[in-house]
Amino acid sequence: MKIIDLKTNRTSFVISAAVACLNSGGLVIYPTETLYGAGVNATNQTAVNKLLAYKSRREGKPLSIAVTDQNMAKKYVVINQQATDLYQKFLPGPYTIISQNKNTIAKGVASEFNTLGIRIPDYRLIIKIVEQLKKPITATSANTSGKKRPYSIADILQNTSKKQQNLIDLVIDAGTLPHNPSSTVIDTTLSTPLTLRDNQQNKKNTQVLIGNNEEETKQIAGKLLLKHWSQIKKSGLLIGLNGELGAGKTIFAKGLGKFLGIKQPITSPTYTYIKEYPYHRYLTEGFFFHIDTWKIDSQEQLDTLKLEKLFKKNNIVAIEWWTQIKQFMPELEVPRLIIDFEVIGQQKRQLIIYEA
Repeated sequence: MKIIDLKTNRTSFVISAAVACLNSGGLVIYPTETLYGAGVNATNQTAVNKLLAYKSRREGKPLSIAVTDQNMAKKYVVINQQATDLYQKFLPGPYTIISQNKNTIAKGVASEFNTLGIRIPDYRLIIKIVEQLKKPITATSANTSGKKRPYSIADILQNTSKKQQNLIDLVIDAGTLPHNPSSTVIDTTLSTPLTLRDNQQNKKNTQVLIGNNEEETKQIAGKLLLKHWSQIKKSGLLIGLNGELGAGKTIFAKGLGKFLGIKQPITSPTYTYIKEYPYHRYLTEGFFFHIDTWKIDSQEQLDTLKLEKLFKKNNIVAIEWWTQIKQFMPELEVPRLIIDFEVIGQQKRQLIIYEA
């Protein structure tokens, strides 16, 4: 591992060293306007494999890439009008805009939905490195799985094993960075933008999304699970589903099952109240419980289901007709995602999503 002090070396020397390292398949730790990132040539499969080994990448979470501008981004993703508007408003800056992947980068960078995040950092050094490399570099934080955000090189070295450190070829040390949040992540591949991570002090507990057809509604379900995956692994997740018959609640549940890799058909539990589906996703095993509470109208009836026993780490509990039973639910220390479905077309659904 070679360490170059950005403050005591010429910028041109640092750029040349970084480009040479990236061209040879190396892994570079570099500063940005948010935190320290880990970069390899995103078109080099061997280099990407090296980065994935360093990150101890988990649960299929995608990486993103740094490019110089929108024109460069077009080589790697399909930029629709949503994305164009966000590029003009927020980039360069601490935002990651997700678009459909064009399959021109190494495997393991894009998401399982074949989408790809684009960063245009507001950090001149990185723009210059990518400009000279003429290829995108990965734009993922330099911390490994589950470790603290890296605002200094010490943050990285103190939270990585010797084996992981041996995978690092070059470190660009800019000292301790300002403690800015990581980038806000916005998915533009659905009919309406989906904010997967919001770190810019403009927190919103409500989002309105449109599913133009059954497949898009299922995609929304999967992407929401991926967004909340760390919470699911820690304490489980309750998903309350509201809406009239045929509004899309069961279609959404099918999307949850698809994301979890459940092979059994997901069907409405109207007559059985609860259906239980074991799942195994990457290194995580748990249960998906699909519950229909349409017939329940009292505390006594709800108590017979013993729902409190279902809420454990790795478990997802989706309850249809949530508003009907929420007053009877016990106080639980579990994250809640409440979704109201409304039919606005033959297959078109509006989803109003509340996070609690």
